[in-house]
Amino acid sequence: MGVVAGLCMASSAAMAAPSTPPFAHVSVYAHRGASALLPEHTLAAYAQAIVDGADYIEPDLVMTRDGVMVARHENEIGGTTDVAAHPEFAARRTAKVIDGKRIEGWFTEDFTLAELKTLHARERLPELRGTAFDGEFRIATLDEIVEFLVQQARRSGRGIGLAPEIKHGSYFRGIGLPMEERLLDTLRGNPYTNVAPILVQSFETANLRQLRARIGRQSNIRLLQLLDDAQAMPADVALSGGDLTYAKMMTPAGLRGIAGYADAIGVERRTLLPVDAQGRPGAPTPLIADAHAAGLQVVAYTFRPENPFLPPALRQGPADARNPQGSVAEIRAYLQAGIDAFFTDDPALGRRAVDGGEAAR
Repeated sequence: MGVVAGLCMASSAAMAAPSTPPFAHVSVYAHRGASALLPEHTLAAYAQAIVDGADYIEPDLVMTRDGVMVARHENEIGGTTDVAAHPEFAARRTAKVIDGKRIEGWFTEDFTLAELKTLHARERLPELRGTAFDGEFRIATLDEIVEFLVQQARRSGRGIGLAPEIKHGSYFRGIGLPMEERLLDTLRGNPYTNVAPILVQSFETANLRQLRARIGRQSNIRLLQLLDDAQAMPADVALSGGDLTYAKMMTPAGLRGIAGYADAIGVERRTLLPVDAQGRPGAPTPLIADAHAAGLQVVAYTFRPENPFLPPALRQGPADARNPQGSVAEIRAYLQAGIDAFFTDDPALGRRAVDGGEAAR
């Protein structure tokens, strides 16, 4: 057995042990890396996530002007980099319509990779996290992330998955910078990602259908249909004049349709367990059971450990304080409800929730 294949099987072998905790089958996805601890989508955040026990790291992907995939949650980078402090780029500030919304700022597609590499990442939520790491890290490309993931998998001796999200796929295709084929070529072109667990995500539908047609079902690559606000439409559906809303996609019939091309759905967590009158995670909606009946796994997003993001009854201490115990308690309510995986900004707490440990940090 090769080193790569052995690493990718290591986690499965461990999960088969007799002492396996009851939720060990649930995967922990590091949302933008360990983004509750370090600036999101930086190699440092991914490294921390791996050390903290994440099963997968998640790079959101956008495009540069010269066709390179880089990790940013949005193509507008005014809030997550120091681009505003660079006078040479002042004239690049503009307004665009992205997926039907008017947005002002600086956009990755207006920069070459070399230009983006002159910028530093900034904390997206400075009011919660502070700015101690601002100016420390650069924007990472997908190729750099894959190379880094291979190194970290070898170092840790376990298989670590990759969960790239295609951001604004129709928009980028419309300006001549499609991502889907580039992404697939990158994944297939590396010996590790050619066999490692991969989960490709999108809020759109057409690109996932196209990827399914290209990769088939017998593949290491699984597809995750992300679901947004119930009354909204996927951007590709809206552009084509369709009437498919996310609410329709969450019905039993809609879920069966998704199962025709995807392996899982990604759902905002409160859609799965609304907060009840006592301020706690309440009874599950039918969505988890309906998705399982359709043959789909359910991935909840996104858990974060500060009080403002927690259900009221689980908050402790100052209003904006970090609350590890509350976060672990919230995640465990979703584990009991039957989710198959979840995204968290703090993978160490996600790991403790799954493995049964206490939230010490």
